Amino acid sequence: MLNFIILQASQNLTEGVKVAAKAVQPEGVKLGFIDLAIKGGPIMIPIVLLSFVAVFIFVDRYIAINKARKVDSRMMDRVKEYILDGKVESAYALCRSENSPTSRMIEKGISRIGRPMADVTTAIEIVGNLEVSKLEKGLPVLASVAGGAPMLGFLGTVTGMISAFYDMANAGNNINITLLSSGIYQAMVTTVAGLIVGITAYFAYNLLVANVENVVFKMEIATSEFMDMLNEPAK
Repeated sequence: MLNFIILQASQNLTEGVKVAAKAVQPEGVKLGFIDLAIKGGPIMIPIVLLSFVAVFIFVDRYIAINKARKVDSRMMDRVKEYILDGKVESAYALCRSENSPTSRMIEKGISRIGRPMADVTTAIEIVGNLEVSKLEKGLPVLASVAGGAPMLGFLGTVTGMISAFYDMANAGNNINITLLSSGIYQAMVTTVAGLIVGITAYFAYNLLVANVENVVFKMEIATSEFMDMLNEPAK
């Protein structure tokens, strides 16, 4: 009987300990993106805005550059056939129908046929420079985001640490981790956010620059073929 009472008391004590542990144990706190952004403080506002700007520029330029890269591989052959057959208007209409940077360059060259070769070359180069400028529109801003976002993040780190030390100084002997948490949150969150935006923008910028260079390479090839074609009858 005594053993039964001791066993029962032991079980009750164990259950009591479990209940107390559950009551004391804090529930896991999960922070979402918005909660983290809020804890990052005011510095998160320009960082988030820069992220939106970077995404907009990348999507806009990626679509435009990819469209410029799609050129009919037989266009120059057809242009050559038309011009050698004396169908200059047909060659001009073909280039207008293509609606690409390369076709607009050749179109300008066709419109200058009959003039000195230097004039034709100059006209093509001017159009080519304008087309490249259009493709690179927004890329300097994207490069600025890549460099500026991490700096804003570091600024948030400095202001966050200043805030934490200020709270520590005012707390006197009542320092606790809760008091310092807001400043530390701001310091860490802004750093991470700035680096994420900056690194992403950096890779996006380099990808777009590589694609623009690919388009420029195709434009140079087409220009060379066109000028060689104009020189053929003189041989």
